[in-house]
Amino acid sequence: MASSVSLRGAILQRPHLTPRPDARRAPTTRRRAVPAKICCIGWDPEGILGAPQGGHIARLEFRRRLERDSEAREDFERQVREEKERRRSEREARVIPDTDAGLVEFFLDTDAREIEIEIGRLRPRLSQDFFGHVSREIAQIKFAVTRTAEMEDRLIELEAMQKVLLEGVEAYDKLQNDLVTAKERLMKILQSSDRKSTLLEMVERNELNISILTLLDENIASAKTSNQVDLS
Repeated sequence: MASSVSLRGAILQRPHLTPRPDARRAPTTRRRAVPAKICCIGWDPEGILGAPQGGHIARLEFRRRLERDSEAREDFERQVREEKERRRSEREARVIPDTDAGLVEFFLDTDAREIEIEIGRLRPRLSQDFFGHVSREIAQIKFAVTRTAEMEDRLIELEAMQKVLLEGVEAYDKLQNDLVTAKERLMKILQSSDRKSTLLEMVERNELNISILTLLDENIASAKTSNQVDLS
């Protein structure tokens, strides 16, 4: 007796069959050749290019600022040279009076920046006779019975000028004496057979000052220059 199998059972018991492949091949599309592209510009296996560095904008800005500063410095130095030349020309064009009274007016009309230069240039004229003339004019104004506003202004000018000139003459004379002493001590060092011992003795006696050290530096620089000239 044949057993009946339900339709569901028949479907479950049927072996699975592999679908037959289609005999026709799927159409293929040909790809166009794409040119090669550089995708990584930092690729440098042999280290030829070196490590990448940043800060290009900062360096460029620094260079521009340096150029601007250099131009500003050159312009400033040019202005200083022109100002020195202008003052020198004006100084040389001034006529030096022959009398003490004229010399008083000369210094009263001198620019404050030129006072030290004029003191050095006219030091022989700044004698006791000149300062005596200034003191007498000051005394005449002070002991006048009546003094006008012009006399008061004149008194202030004369007293200020007298003070500046006296201090300037004192400083100038001290500088000249220091230079003379420094030259004598420098010759002592250069002519010594044992310069190291001579320097130590001068240090103990406190005989070394700025003037002699400046002369020593100038002497060393001059000696080096002479050696270079001889070698060449």
